[in-house]
Amino acid sequence: MAHIDSESHASPLRPILALALTAAMWSSGGVLIKLVDLPPLAVAGLRSTVCALLLIALRGLPARPRDAAQIGAALAYAATVILFVSATKLTTAANAILLQFTAPIYVALLAPRILGERTTALDWLATAMVMAGMGLFFVDKLDFSGFWGNMAGLASGVSFGFMVLFLRKQKDGSPYGSLVWGNILAAAVCLPFCFEKTPGLSDVAGLLLLGVFQLGLPYLLYAWAVRQVSAMVAVLVPVVEPLLNPVWVYLILSERPGPWAMIGGAVVLIAVTGRSLLPMLLRPRSQMAHDSLG
Repeated sequence: MAHIDSESHASPLRPILALALTAAMWSSGGVLIKLVDLPPLAVAGLRSTVCALLLIALRGLPARPRDAAQIGAALAYAATVILFVSATKLTTAANAILLQFTAPIYVALLAPRILGERTTALDWLATAMVMAGMGLFFVDKLDFSGFWGNMAGLASGVSFGFMVLFLRKQKDGSPYGSLVWGNILAAAVCLPFCFEKTPGLSDVAGLLLLGVFQLGLPYLLYAWAVRQVSAMVAVLVPVVEPLLNPVWVYLILSERPGPWAMIGGAVVLIAVTGRSLLPMLLRPRSQMAHDSLG
């Protein structure tokens, strides 16, 4: 398969900003989930139910997925939601987040084969910096107990990586259908856990915010942005999500992150910003050189 440079056309600044906004909205989950006093899988199922209803209300019910990319994206999405919630229940939140964001490694390895998108030296450097920065960010919170939780976290990293790849595979189509059916599937799988406890008013409010603000609207943005940029950019920019969780906590609870977390966060932000902006900064120079030769 011939390799393509998916960022060689229009400037990807707008989709990069959309990805950053997506990550910011995703990051509200840590605070919003505290509003919901329900079992984790019930939260996952009801959140996906609200999200699916929102997407259908905004854009209608899409046809059922038919090709491999559509089906793969829907399955990977549902697996990511369920595995991440399970990991959070069975191990620490820090472990779950760190293990899920191993996804850039899988995208870097598989994007050339699945998408024909070349993984550059800059991609590998950014991925290494992200992994190192995330390790520093969570160094004080990691816990090596909770074997099955850690396994679920690792699996959620794999499924998140495949979700990005299969959504990106639909760049000439519409990833929207995969997101709707992925939420429907996640809601169906979690349905048995949704009746263990009757939600109160604060639970309903939290679930509505989770389904609309933390999941539905950001995934609409993500479905648009993933068609405009490479898979590596689509998986690296959202890595800022866990870095924003302490920002919400600080704003609401005045809990300041530790020094290692701040250093690690700075490393991740430098890596993501550099990977996103360097190609745009270098492209005009190469274009000028090309024009002068012509």
